[in-house]
Amino acid sequence: MDFQASAKKLTTSVKSAKIVPNMTVDDLVTEYGGCAFGAGRLAEAVNIYYEMLASEKTTKFFGLAGAMTPAGMKIIIADLIRDGHIDVLVTTGANMVHDTVEALGLHHYKDTDCSNDIQLRHECINRIYDVYLPDQHFADLEEFLHRVYAGLPEEKLSIRQVLTEIGNNLDDESSILKTAADMGVPIYCPALQDSVIGLQAWLYQEGNPLHVDAFADMHEYMEICSEAESAGVLLLGGGVPKNYILQSMLVTPKSFDYAIQLTMDRPETGGLSGATLDEAKSWGKVGENAKSVTVYADATITLPIMVAAVRTRLLKDVI
Repeated sequence: MDFQASAKKLTTSVKSAKIVPNMTVDDLVTEYGGCAFGAGRLAEAVNIYYEMLASEKTTKFFGLAGAMTPAGMKIIIADLIRDGHIDVLVTTGANMVHDTVEALGLHHYKDTDCSNDIQLRHECINRIYDVYLPDQHFADLEEFLHRVYAGLPEEKLSIRQVLTEIGNNLDDESSILKTAADMGVPIYCPALQDSVIGLQAWLYQEGNPLHVDAFADMHEYMEICSEAESAGVLLLGGGVPKNYILQSMLVTPKSFDYAIQLTMDRPETGGLSGATLDEAKSWGKVGENAKSVTVYADATITLPIMVAAVRTRLLKDVI
């Protein structure tokens, strides 16, 4: 065995985390930085995310999949938009459905005694893992959406324009849709039909004029991608939002310079949600020299930690 050759490769030792009273979240993440496994990956994600947000030349994309709004992540994302940390949001229709539900003053619940799904069906209660909401919420949502659709202009609209109009009709300052509309941040939802917002749009369109072009967003979105001096992305989960964001670089001469993925999906099945960011480099979606990391953990745990740590670092820069 060539010990000297091995010694040249092994230069960074694992450092045990030290936990002390009154640590900040950033202090904790800094301690994670000496660790391996998920802790080390999370610390690396925070370092990359900080550099991405601190860069004034970087256009910041955010991919939002999964049931993040009913799980309680809404205000975090709305605040990121408000503070200029998200320039482009790509999401699922479901997340915007639940954002709208909350903005209408309706609530999601987490009662632990709601365990029998057949009984829940009889009681008109819907379940999302350990989150519950009554059928009546969707009746109220339908009434609201039909009022919004009735007020839309009769010319052809893009999905982004429809979502902006929904946001303009909401009063909740913590709403993702309202915050994005107020801040002029575009929300793209390439699979809006796969949600109650899309379903209600179809039902409304059966008897009323409503013209939505599913391809109308593409030119506007691709212009943002092409004009970006540098591009960075934070992906929560995978699915359509992840692919929609990453595929944009296939028709531009650029690649993402920063890429972070928070997921619990695995790469072995070949599905996009679990595909590694290294795999994306083979397509040219993520740059050869990009700073990238995948953190395999529940995004409802990792996202708040990341945002709290990075906000602390950005505040130190100002001070």
